[in-house]
Amino acid sequence: MKKWINKLVFVLLIFGCKKEPGVGGNASITGKVIVRKYNATFTTYLGSYPAADHYVYIVYGDHPGYDSRIKTDYDGNYRFEFLYPGNYQIYSYSLDSTGQSLGGQVVVKKDVVLRRNEKLNLSTFIIHE
Repeated sequence: MKKWINKLVFVLLIFGCKKEPGVGGNASITGKVIVRKYNATFTTYLGSYPAADHYVYIVYGDHPGYDSRIKTDYDGNYRFEFLYPGNYQIYSYSLDSTGQSLGGQVVVKKDVVLRRNEKLNLSTFIIHE
């Protein structure tokens, strides 16, 4: 009888724990980053192209700061893999086209809820350069 109780406790510990957002699951988040190029004063649109080698960041749950970052490929694509279900924030940086930011950059972000085994494809991030 004691063996069965130990096994039951072990199974409950393994399967009863709720996993926090982060690495270790089977879900993924993918997306693309596109650059809209303007002149220095943002008065003339020059064209758009995929943002190659551009950093994209992910925050697991409500952690302060980012938990991981990756660079986009040559075609502006990125992928965060092996994620548990939960709340995530995906973000990147863009030049501030409004001139309101003293640092000259603004955050472009998306908050997402990821389900178990979900392969989530986010809409395209548009950044300015």
